Amino acid sequence: MEAMHERFEELVKHVLDSSLFLEQAVEVLEKTLIARALERSKGNQCKAADALGIHRNTLQRKMIAYQLNGRRPRRKPPVRAVARARAKRKTS
Repeated sequence: MEAMHERFEELVKHVLDSSLFLEQAVEVLEKTLIARALERSKGNQCKAADALGIHRNTLQRKMIAYQLNGRRPRRKPPVRAVARARAKRKTS
């Protein structure tokens, strides 16, 4: 545990010396942890979320934010467009 603490202290010193803002450092750490958890779980999001101690929906939201899966969620069409399409099918 002591070695881990020393390595962490070195990392903190490096981050401070590189003039990264706290928000940037947190993003880099979070993105890296998520990517590694997904690698270890072979892409299984439930297992990766469990390993990180977060809900699967939170993991998916963060994956989208960090562009870790290359996909964006599908948008639902506006209700009016859906109603128009249904009406068109009924009259055809």
